[in-house]
Amino acid sequence: MTDATATTVAALPLVAVVGRPNVGKSTLVNRIVGRRETIVEEKPGVTRDRKEVAADWNGRDFLLVDTGGWLAGGDALDEQVSRQAEKAIRTADVVLFVLDTTVGVTDEDDRVADVLRRSGRPVLVVANKVDGAARESDAWAFARLGLGDPYPVSAIHGRLSGDLLDAVVAHLPAEPAPAPPEIGTDGKAKVPGVAIVGRPNVGKSTLFNRLIGSERSIVHDLPGTTRDTIDTVVETEDGPIRFIDTAGMRRKNRIGEGAEYYSLVRALQAIDEADAALLVIDATEGVTHQDQRLAERIDAAGSPVVIILNKWDLLDAEARAEVVDGVDDRLSFLGYAPVLKMSALSGKGVLKLLPALNESIEAYHRRVPTRELNTVIQAAQAQQPAPQGKIMYATQGTTDPPTFILFTTRDLPPPYVRFLERRIREHFGFGPTPLKFRVRRRSG
Repeated sequence: MTDATATTVAALPLVAVVGRPNVGKSTLVNRIVGRRETIVEEKPGVTRDRKEVAADWNGRDFLLVDTGGWLAGGDALDEQVSRQAEKAIRTADVVLFVLDTTVGVTDEDDRVADVLRRSGRPVLVVANKVDGAARESDAWAFARLGLGDPYPVSAIHGRLSGDLLDAVVAHLPAEPAPAPPEIGTDGKAKVPGVAIVGRPNVGKSTLFNRLIGSERSIVHDLPGTTRDTIDTVVETEDGPIRFIDTAGMRRKNRIGEGAEYYSLVRALQAIDEADAALLVIDATEGVTHQDQRLAERIDAAGSPVVIILNKWDLLDAEARAEVVDGVDDRLSFLGYAPVLKMSALSGKGVLKLLPALNESIEAYHRRVPTRELNTVIQAAQAQQPAPQGKIMYATQGTTDPPTFILFTTRDLPPPYVRFLERRIREHFGFGPTPLKFRVRRRSG
């Protein structure tokens, strides 16, 4: 997919939260939105990607953009994080420049201030960690940065945060931009959500950036670069889709505490809440034990899944055959799922992804007529009667995924339920989505 075929859905006014690492940017974001939306840990560099979250104050809606901090030292990853923060500044309506009052002005703060002065964007200087009136005078040290009077606040305690938000709203555009279609009154997405999941360093963020048509997530050859879930709504020919880039999931015994643990929690939440999942597998390594565990987790959530064999272009014919055999063997329980071979880096094969996703999502929400369902069940029983008992009646109890209730005279053996599943899937064309069945015996 290219920029010509997918564009990011227009957003609310943007408020970018920037500053050097470990000054409390993510804590401030969580304070403003009133929930733990971003990962907070007492060490620098936890936030790396930009993360947008909806917020409001006094009836004005806006998007907060939490960014990674400017990192002195300048390795390749640090430079990408800094570029993401600079991009957030360029697109922001208001910038919150967060500083640590307990430390004062540092060389890194001066560098950030230089960037902000050149940006031409409205900047509010946030003197954080002012936990009491006695420390308010320390905040005025930041006035020398030439970006206006500082707002002394305590993000962790919420002290004077209301005054800061009053100033934010006063600097927003006079006419608010229309609310993004993906955010409803309950804060949940109205457009289909697709979680991109997989082990660390298999190419999830590269695929995410390919799909949304811009470098939204940090891509680096260091495993575990994405710490939090990042999502973007993309307009496609078949309507908008919300792609969610998640942190790489490792074995539990290799997951530490703090940010890494919360990254795992967010990734699992994304799977549970998504309308579909893309399971990205590194084709050069084949299907690993951890890939199998992740597939089982997706299957348990009941989400349709598309299996992505990434880096396919790096394999020869023999290696490709081995990978396909591995999918058939280790992921046989996802037999309904389409398997796409592609290269997220070059884009080869990515165009096949949207049709497969749309088919999966449509089937995930589909409801079939009860009369037609029972006609299919009766025909299946006539062709192959149950080993014991009889199905008297069937109905579709719910969708997401389609779930069918079979009212029977006796319990049905699992092989016969799978036989009925095949007949229902074929007749109604459910294709690449999971189906669930519940057997209820007639009382008495």
